Amino acid sequence: MRYRVLGGTGIQVSVHCLGTMMFGAVGNPDHDDCVRIIHAALDQGVNFVDTADMYSAGESEVIVGKALRGRRDDVVLATKVHFPMGEGPNRGGNSRRWIVREVEESLRRLGTDWIDLYQVHRPDHTTDVEETLGALTDLVRAGKIRAFGCSTFPAEEIVAAHHVAERRALGRFRTEQPPYSIMARGIETAVLPVCQRYGMGVLVWSPLASGFLSGRYRQGRSVDLTAGRPALTPARFDPALPGNAAKYAAVEDLAVLAEEVGCTLPELAVAFTVAHPAVTSAITGPRTMEQLEGLLKGASLTLDDAVLDRIDEIVPPGTNLYQPDGAWSPPVLTDRAARRRPLADRAAA
Repeated sequence: MRYRVLGGTGIQVSVHCLGTMMFGAVGNPDHDDCVRIIHAALDQGVNFVDTADMYSAGESEVIVGKALRGRRDDVVLATKVHFPMGEGPNRGGNSRRWIVREVEESLRRLGTDWIDLYQVHRPDHTTDVEETLGALTDLVRAGKIRAFGCSTFPAEEIVAAHHVAERRALGRFRTEQPPYSIMARGIETAVLPVCQRYGMGVLVWSPLASGFLSGRYRQGRSVDLTAGRPALTPARFDPALPGNAAKYAAVEDLAVLAEEVGCTLPELAVAFTVAHPAVTSAITGPRTMEQLEGLLKGASLTLDDAVLDRIDEIVPPGTNLYQPDGAWSPPVLTDRAARRRPLADRAAA
C-alpha cells in the first residue's frame, strides 16, 4: 500500500482509506465480523480509517473503537460531525455548542483520547463559519483533535472558509471529502482545483458511484428496485426511465474497458479516482470481507494515459451523470423563495 501526505499536515495516509459507513445496523450488524474486516484492512497496509458520529447512530464509531484497541497508535483516525444525533434543535449542525459537546461523545464511543482528523460533514448556513473554525481551532489546541477538514463543501464555501481563517488567525480546513467517481466528475471543475490551490488533502467518497460501478447493474438485466441501493432511490436505478439510459450505457462501455485492461469494474473505478493529482485517498466502504478483499486486490492497478483517455471519452471531464447520494444542495437551489423576488417586485416596469 502506498502512502501520501494528508494536506500538508505531515501525516502519511494510505491511498485506500477504509470507510465504515456500512458497519452497524445500517449495513453489517455483526460487530465481531466488522472488527475482523478492519483488522484485515490494517494487516494489508491500510492505516487510514474514516467514520462519522451519525453512521448507524454512533454504532460505527463503537465498532471502530473496538477494532483499534491495541492498534490505535498505528492508525490515522477520522470522524465527522454535523448531522442530527437525537431529538432537539441543537443536537446537530456546525455550532460551537454542538461541536464541543459531540467531539466528547465521539471520543467516548471510539475509546480514544484524540482524533487525527475531525471533519465537518456538511455546510451549515445557520452558523457563521468563523464560529465553526474557532471551535475546531480550540479543539486542536486542547489536544482533542490533530487537524480538521470539511466534507461535501462547494468550492465557494471552501474559499470563504480559508479567507475567514486567514483574516481571523484561525486554523484552516486541511482536507475536503467530496463524492467522486467516473460517473460523478463534477468536482473536477472547481472543488479539486481549489483544494490544490490551498494545499488540501482530498478523501473521495462513493468511488463506485452508489453501486453503479459495482458491476451489479447492467443493461438488459432486471433490477430489483425493492432491495439494496435501488430500494433507497429506485428512480435512480430504474432502467425503464429515459433519464437512466446514459448511466447504463456508460457502465457497459466501462465494463468493456475493464475487461480490456484485465481488471474488474470496481477496480477500474477506484483506480481512476486515485489517479487524479488532487486526490490523496479513496474511501472504500465494504460491508463484507469478500468486498474488502476484492477492493484491495486492485490497489496496485495503474491506469495509463490511453485508458484514462478512453474514460474521458465515455464520461467527459467535469460531467455528472447522476447526483451522488448525500451530495449537498445549497439553499439557493432548494428554497424557492431564495430564487424569487416578491410577486409585486418581479416586473421590470
